[in-house]
Amino acid sequence: MSLRVLVMLFLIFVVQSSPEFCTFRGYITALEGEPYHLRCCLSTHHYQRNHIVRWSKRYGQNRKVAVNSSDRIIFNDDALEFWPIKMTDEGTYSCAVGNQEHQWNITVTKRSEHNCFHPNYLITKKVDVEKSLSINCTHDYYQKEAYNISLFKDCSPVPGNHKTYILKNAVLNDTGNYTCIFFLYKNGRSFNVTKTFSVKIEDHQDVISTLYGNNINYVEAELGKEKILNCTALLMGSSDMIFWDKEPNNATNIIIDKKKSTPSNSSGKLYVSNLLKIKPVKEENLNVWYNCTLITTSISDTISFFLKKKEGPADVSRHIFIIVLVSSAAIIFLVIMCIIYRIDIMLCYRDLIRRDETLTDGKEYDAFVSYLKDCRPDNGDEHKFALEILPGALEKHFGYKLCIFERDIIPGGAIVDDIDSLIKKSRRLIIVLSENYISDKVRYELESGLHEALVERKIKIILIEFTPISNFTFLPQSLKLLKSHSILKWKADKSLPYNSRFWKNLRYLMPAKTSKSIVFSSYPLGNESLPVLSKVQSSRCPS
Repeated sequence: MSLRVLVMLFLIFVVQSSPEFCTFRGYITALEGEPYHLRCCLSTHHYQRNHIVRWSKRYGQNRKVAVNSSDRIIFNDDALEFWPIKMTDEGTYSCAVGNQEHQWNITVTKRSEHNCFHPNYLITKKVDVEKSLSINCTHDYYQKEAYNISLFKDCSPVPGNHKTYILKNAVLNDTGNYTCIFFLYKNGRSFNVTKTFSVKIEDHQDVISTLYGNNINYVEAELGKEKILNCTALLMGSSDMIFWDKEPNNATNIIIDKKKSTPSNSSGKLYVSNLLKIKPVKEENLNVWYNCTLITTSISDTISFFLKKKEGPADVSRHIFIIVLVSSAAIIFLVIMCIIYRIDIMLCYRDLIRRDETLTDGKEYDAFVSYLKDCRPDNGDEHKFALEILPGALEKHFGYKLCIFERDIIPGGAIVDDIDSLIKKSRRLIIVLSENYISDKVRYELESGLHEALVERKIKIILIEFTPISNFTFLPQSLKLLKSHSILKWKADKSLPYNSRFWKNLRYLMPAKTSKSIVFSSYPLGNESLPVLSKVQSSRCPS
């Protein structure tokens, strides 16, 4: 291998260093005002578990003074950190472990006051038009400590939400200086570390060294089996090379296999494949980026492979089980909600399709109201409910038409015939039940309604339990059969609002009907009860 190739390899590893890599250059430059570090790497480290690193700074030819830690100069494991480095920190530093020693000569450069970067601290990138331009803001030492990273082009933010990388096909106006700024926080103070790429886009058609494949590749691997990642490049120059950032010494199960083809002609074209073999694949090999880099005298390019775990049959079965479990829970929840709110759903459906059951049945009333008609002081609330509250809600608010005997019967006719006629003209029979309901005056209404419901099947009966009834033996046997199907309980003030469960259930039992309902609030206006019509005023029982 030629001396030039060896030098190139050395420079590559310096630039592309990992967090464990140590700088062996004797002369180092640093930028004033930025954090800086020196990492001591001596072969003794690999053999001494509890080694002690001694840091010192040389003054003059023979005077050497030990470096002491302070708020600004910190010892961090094998590293000497400056937070930040100052002009007064220039000089020769050395680290020693046992009998081994290494030294650096540090030159500190004053920061530029008008730019976000210094012209002497640039990493040059030359890319041909329409070739891959890759800029990634990573730092071998401060990456983990940075709480924010920003990317600037010519000191202006690169468009994008917190964008820290560029990966695209190059165009001419991509030329410029791209600065990565790493924001750090140490000892209650904020610091910035910069890294600037000087990008030059060249427009020529000469054949150059090229990496083959997509810049980003996601690859599945199965635990316990072998996986091979192939990095292939066309090399045009004798010093051009490709390499993986995952070397065999980083993992015992990773092997690099380099294969070269014979140049096809005098042009010097050489196809090289670097195979990264992982055998067998372990957990620590997954969810890791493997980068293959091409380095020439003018450009550098990288393609990346992300190794992820291949899902087996057990993983798929587990996912299917979770999906089925969640779907079943959602269905059960929907069924329960539909059962709880089935009345609300049906009423909403009626209003949506504007269903009307009253158009063709030839009946005049939506319901005949049967209630206790004995005028006694203890029946006042029952009369008020039947003559005021019930018609006030069903007729004035919901648009139904009720038949109330004392209000709608024509004086002078036969009462029995009138009752029978009115019940036959009604679609429902509403019975307001109480302990005193059965009397001579309502018995015929009840018997006529039961005949229409059970024999003729032309009317449906709705029972409203106005007051709690403990014993239903006073009711006819046929009515007791209907009691469990459609009985509603009136709960005084709790049932009074129009959006209460009582009125929703009553509307559900009433015929579906489209009407221009009067819009009220949830309660009757003010604190007043629904008004009683003058026709029935004389029929009210004294309170």
